[in-house]
Amino acid sequence: MQAMVYEGPYRVSVGKKPDPVILHPNDAIVRVTRTAICGSDLHLLHGLVTDTRVGCTFGHEFAGVVEEVGRSVRNLKPGDRVVVPFNISCGSCFYCKRGLFANCESSNPNSDLASGVYGYSHTTGGFEGGQAQYVRVPFADVGPMKIPDDMEEEDVLFLSDILPTGYQGAEMGNIQPGDTVVVFGCGPVGIFAQKSAWLMGAGRVIAVDHVPYRLEFARKYSQVETLNFKEEEDIITTLKEMTDGRGPDVCIDAVGMEAEGETLNNLLGVKLKLQAGSPTAINWSINAVRKGGTVSIIGVYGPPFNLIPIGTAMNKGLTMRMNQCNTKRYMGHLLEHIRAGRIDAKGIITHRFPLAEVSKAYDIFSGKKDGCIKCVLLPHGHA
Repeated sequence: MQAMVYEGPYRVSVGKKPDPVILHPNDAIVRVTRTAICGSDLHLLHGLVTDTRVGCTFGHEFAGVVEEVGRSVRNLKPGDRVVVPFNISCGSCFYCKRGLFANCESSNPNSDLASGVYGYSHTTGGFEGGQAQYVRVPFADVGPMKIPDDMEEEDVLFLSDILPTGYQGAEMGNIQPGDTVVVFGCGPVGIFAQKSAWLMGAGRVIAVDHVPYRLEFARKYSQVETLNFKEEEDIITTLKEMTDGRGPDVCIDAVGMEAEGETLNNLLGVKLKLQAGSPTAINWSINAVRKGGTVSIIGVYGPPFNLIPIGTAMNKGLTMRMNQCNTKRYMGHLLEHIRAGRIDAKGIITHRFPLAEVSKAYDIFSGKKDGCIKCVLLPHGHA
């Protein structure tokens, strides 16, 4: 089969790999019809995530058609169309029973950091990803969700990650009716966090970024107020001035480890890699949010540490919540939001490429070129 191949920092290509096979009775093989490039893939591309190995295939957002199932699989059969959550979960361990699918202890037993994840660092299990023509899906009775007959793959593709992640970010904010919510980041996850904040009763949603076309997209798609932090003398002061001097009720970090805006953190975390990425969005969230407010972190960070003002958070009495998304928990609920028209998930797609052009797709998405919000790859056909 053809698959994306990681060749080292900033280099990807398409190569030939063996077709995946059933390795366990609970496996399924899925022919990938749509897959996407995620901002988290860029952290891998840029060499910021430990144990990302040359030769691996990225991709944890994908949908497709079941080709083959193991003898123990009961819920799927060949021909079923499915969308697959990015985290691999067993459904029966201590964490899965509590709905913490992102913390499954069976899919990645050699690490205490996270569950198994498709197409990510070997710290998440070393599973091959979905930016390929075919992919092996473990625990096939647990993760995949069948796509309704009246919906297309692109209607539900982002139930695999970024829509539930944005939604969980808003949910962890414990948004109360009328709250002011600030979302740092106008990438796909930030945009869905903004939409979700409205669904949860926010009275005001402010989006912060520095890329003009992304801010414009957020204004139109999410109907939010926007701030370009590069045009503000001090973004914290500006946010407090906009919120009666106290600060917003909730801040959501939807940026993660490659945040710009603080020279020292960018130097230490992104350039020199002396800390696990740049925690600028966390720092701004802690400093901007009102006393007694909530900080929700859905941006991706790696171990082991970051320069974070935890003393400020403690003295302000903040609630801080964070996790990888427990995707499976939200898929059915968010499907209904899509069906009802409250969320146009595929409306964020700006670019489509055949898999053969994956290097070009990564260049455009990573470089924030051509007004790109979200790239979708077609492994078996032309865009």
